[in-house]
Amino acid sequence: MLKKEEKNSIFEVCPVRNVVARFGNKWAFLVILVVSEKGSIRFGELNRAIPDVSTKVLSNTLRALEDDALIQREVFPEVPLHVEYQLTELGKELVPFIVSLTAWADKHREYIVAHRKSSKGKKFKEEEL
Repeated sequence: MLKKEEKNSIFEVCPVRNVVARFGNKWAFLVILVVSEKGSIRFGELNRAIPDVSTKVLSNTLRALEDDALIQREVFPEVPLHVEYQLTELGKELVPFIVSLTAWADKHREYIVAHRKSSKGKKFKEEEL
């Protein structure tokens, strides 16, 4: 039987998987896009811009994106405390890829949804795209 460290070692062996796995969080791309559009945004405004996300999940997503150097958090020492989020240069570099992926998903959304409903696992024909 493999030890826990051996089972999880794929992240250490494959650095790309380690980075891309962060986007398994369904909110990360959306947070990056909203922050990109606003330039600088406060937590409450971001929370209102993405009404489906809970404050806890949004907070965790922002923390993870900050850990990955995609978003920076600036605290203004005022009363009440004022915090703003903005993309780092690395985060700004990621935006065109997210926009491209979003455009691809929008272009093929109807086909994919219809295919899910009709085939339930049957192999699709490439020419149908």
